[in-house]
Amino acid sequence: MATIPSSLQHPSSFLAPNTPPQWLSHTNTNFAFTPLPSFFYSSRQPRRRRLTLTATPTSTPIAASLKEYLGGLRKTWSDLTSLNYWVVRDYYRLVNSVNAFEPQIQSLTDEQLTAKTVEFRRRLRQGQTLADIQAEAFAVVREAAKRKLGMRHFDVQIIGGAVLHDGSIAEMKTGEGKTLVSTLAAYLNALTGEGVHVVTVNDYLAQRDAEWMGRVHHFLGLSVGLIQRGMKAEERRSNYNCDITYTNNSELGFDYLRDNLAGASGQLVMRWPKPFHFAIVDEVDSVLIDEGRNPLLISGEASKDAARYPVAAKVAELLVRGLHYNVELKDNSVELTEEGIELAEMALETHDLWDENDPWARFVMNALKAKEFYRRDVQYIVRNGKALIINELTGRVEEKRRWSEGIHQAVEAKEGLKIQADSVIVAQITYQSLFKLYPKLSGMTGTAKTEEKEFLKMFQIPVIEVPTNLPNIRKDLPIQAFATARGKWEHVRREVEYMFRQGRPVLVGTTSVENSEHLSDLLKEQNIPHNVLNARPKYAAREAEIVAQAGRKYAITISTNMAGRGTDIILGGNPKMLAKEIIEDSLLSFLTKETPNVDVDGEAVSQKVLSKIKVGPSSLALLAKTALMAKYVCKSECKTWTYKEAKSIISESVELSQTSNLKELERLVDEQSETYPLGPTIALAYLSVLKDCEVHCFNEGSEVKRLGGLHVIGTSLHESRRIDNQLRGRAGRQGDPGSTRFMVSLQDEMFQKFNFDTEWAVRLISKITNDEDIPIEGDTIVKQLLALQVNAEKYFFGIRKSLVEFDEVLEVQRKHVYDLRQSLLTGDNESCSQHIFQYMQAVVDEIVFANADPLKHPRSWSLGKLLKEFVTIAGKLLNGITEETLLESLAQSHELSTVGGISDIHLPNLPTPPNSFRGIHKKSSSLKRWLAICSDELTKNGRYRASINLLRKYLGDFLIASYLDVVQESGYDNVYVKEVEKAVLVKTLDCFWRDHLVNMNRLSSAVNVRSFGHRNPLEEYKIDGCRFFISMLSATRRLTVESLLQYWSSPMESQEIFL
Repeated sequence: MATIPSSLQHPSSFLAPNTPPQWLSHTNTNFAFTPLPSFFYSSRQPRRRRLTLTATPTSTPIAASLKEYLGGLRKTWSDLTSLNYWVVRDYYRLVNSVNAFEPQIQSLTDEQLTAKTVEFRRRLRQGQTLADIQAEAFAVVREAAKRKLGMRHFDVQIIGGAVLHDGSIAEMKTGEGKTLVSTLAAYLNALTGEGVHVVTVNDYLAQRDAEWMGRVHHFLGLSVGLIQRGMKAEERRSNYNCDITYTNNSELGFDYLRDNLAGASGQLVMRWPKPFHFAIVDEVDSVLIDEGRNPLLISGEASKDAARYPVAAKVAELLVRGLHYNVELKDNSVELTEEGIELAEMALETHDLWDENDPWARFVMNALKAKEFYRRDVQYIVRNGKALIINELTGRVEEKRRWSEGIHQAVEAKEGLKIQADSVIVAQITYQSLFKLYPKLSGMTGTAKTEEKEFLKMFQIPVIEVPTNLPNIRKDLPIQAFATARGKWEHVRREVEYMFRQGRPVLVGTTSVENSEHLSDLLKEQNIPHNVLNARPKYAAREAEIVAQAGRKYAITISTNMAGRGTDIILGGNPKMLAKEIIEDSLLSFLTKETPNVDVDGEAVSQKVLSKIKVGPSSLALLAKTALMAKYVCKSECKTWTYKEAKSIISESVELSQTSNLKELERLVDEQSETYPLGPTIALAYLSVLKDCEVHCFNEGSEVKRLGGLHVIGTSLHESRRIDNQLRGRAGRQGDPGSTRFMVSLQDEMFQKFNFDTEWAVRLISKITNDEDIPIEGDTIVKQLLALQVNAEKYFFGIRKSLVEFDEVLEVQRKHVYDLRQSLLTGDNESCSQHIFQYMQAVVDEIVFANADPLKHPRSWSLGKLLKEFVTIAGKLLNGITEETLLESLAQSHELSTVGGISDIHLPNLPTPPNSFRGIHKKSSSLKRWLAICSDELTKNGRYRASINLLRKYLGDFLIASYLDVVQESGYDNVYVKEVEKAVLVKTLDCFWRDHLVNMNRLSSAVNVRSFGHRNPLEEYKIDGCRFFISMLSATRRLTVESLLQYWSSPMESQEIFL
């Protein structure tokens, strides 16, 4: 044992700048050097030591047992005193009710079970609630799943379904069957006929769940829809009208935005006027928290400044960090120094980077951000001449997504790619605002408890921790910290090698493509077979296959972030995936002459050391028969398939085997024997091979369990404990054994991003030992690192909270505009006319209020200006009315004590408006406008308020009546007139809303500067945003009225109306 010298007792902490670490403040702290087993090291590597930091001498076995016992007591007491424990206990009453229904439901035939849906809907129409039928409905779904999927819901899964139905978040550990749980709440809420959305994080999971769980819903008589990228509007509309619709979060958001850009009601795809009823969001923490910082945007092409980006990229190369500019990693910001500004201005031959006529500042700043913060193979990859974004949370490439505000163009310039056009925002919404539109929202995930406060604060949704079906026996080993990144990667390599020699499967989680390939190179040097799963297409194409093999004996898998992968790692392998691989290996060469394209179809998974699956004689015979049939079909019928089509044929046959029983398949083969039934024959071969794979996987899984299960290695801490827990959750699923270990380097990006000083640790270790690469581990290290993560979580929570608060301002405005837009598109002709009349009256009111004061005599009003403004909008409608005649009429009106009928409400001695208010509807409309004017609370009380009201009514009547006359004189039929009116209303609103979004985005950036003047940026944003919105609505109304009057005065094609 070695005691720390007193001279080293107070180094600056690497966990808080300039603060001595608490765990070094005790003089009796000891370092225990524990040698690792000799087989842990390569013969070419020197023996290394592990540096264990402890506050007490090495524990005895008795002390360790006592500590474990006390820890168990603390956990039990903590569970009993938690609210979650009592909530879950209450749900067991529902479980008992469901179990009581089970014998009765089991006795029903398939037809009787299906008929239960009709019965439930009838009971709901008769006045019963969902709560009244919940237990029986859950029992029906449980029995349907048992019959169609061979899976019966566990009691804890019944609890999970109830949590979802109650509009809460169900936290269920990995492998506990969240997908199956969703069927309970989805079925129950779909009975109302208002539609249920099951939202996943990608197209693959949406399709998988729709096909897999859809069999339960189809069996019970419900319609199931699926939304996928690339679908036509008709398909989307049909799928959204189903009882249950599976989709992913981005498709849902973009469909909502596109519907609010539609030009006609026939283009809408969602269920308007109520598109949202109930949603179940899978991986809800990923969607609402991790993706919360990235708003969904629909953009259009804007400026033609593409030539500036390459020039700015060259300037950025000249500038030196620390001399010409400074960076803030925490918020990805760049600040030019005086020297940097001078050099940039000299290189660009401009006197001012911020010159409005020759603006270069934005381009230079974006070029510097692209240089410093956007790294190839980390934030993006380059493929086919395009820079494609890598989702940092899932590790997947997002081909349709682009960074906004010129960042993507700056990255393209840095890489020397073709610059795509700049974009302007046409529509935008955040996931928080989108999912707040659901009257009832629920979610499920494996990790949400650490973010419960955020869910409660932002969405008012509690998180309920659902107990596991079997106890979790996974071992989470202590975190190891290294001084250098080199030491960390070398230690990861050695731990992988140690586990590989034991035969245990290993999953290594990395944070970037770059890191995954670096570790892959290290393993290749040691000739350790492994698979890589990252954003590169050759790996991503075989994602499901790689994950399916990750639990097999000797399997080593290196993956970028596993969050959201959606596929469980089963010890011993996934028999269904392995059976499909065997079918493909046996048949693809007969079905197609094409070879797989590595860039599209991926590389073969490494199987050098995986045990061979023994296929039985009957399976071999069926495979041989199927291969001969495939060969014959290709030759005799001259059918040729591409590699992709051949794989699709096999996939469809596998799906057929899951939806049909053995007897049905054999009948299909017999019936179609003369036409060579390739599909049913492949399905039969698959079922036979599947049995062999199930036996093999069970035996191999048992062996892996004896070895200790899956070992997960995390190569760095994430900015949230929740993401780390997701990676840990890959091991120890459904009561399996497993272990996890996190290894971090003090040179990791998170330490740099939050400016934590870590140099002291390197110096400390170098003084204790000549080897800087030894790991430090201990409870104190864990506490300090977790404290760092909590600080990071608080920081990013602050960003998300700020984003939500700012978006709430836009959310109110967006709701007003989109509601108005939908009422225009889906409303009848009468409602369209009413909107136009309201617009005309509002325009008149604005002119009157701007030039008249109810507290002053009409002679002090700006009547000349009022008439001039009215003429600009309405043309020469008021010919003959001068400022003097109007003043005289207003003076007389003030002396009048009574007013005649509604049709006679006008100013004396002035021309009467055209008599266009004929018919009960138009007279009723005129009366409503007059009553609205009289009861208007916005008008100031004063002696001359009545005169102002008369003036508003008179000018409004004149404008509306004249418009109706002009329309009538045009000679067009009513249908065409309403089409034109609707088009003008919608297009004008869209035009100004687009401009408003641009202004609001600029405002959100600009208000932050006002904090230097001790003003609250959020309050400033609210005030100015409200002012912008009022101005936008005013301009929309005015341009609409002007456009309509102009159109009917000189008719032209409605498509050519200039807005």
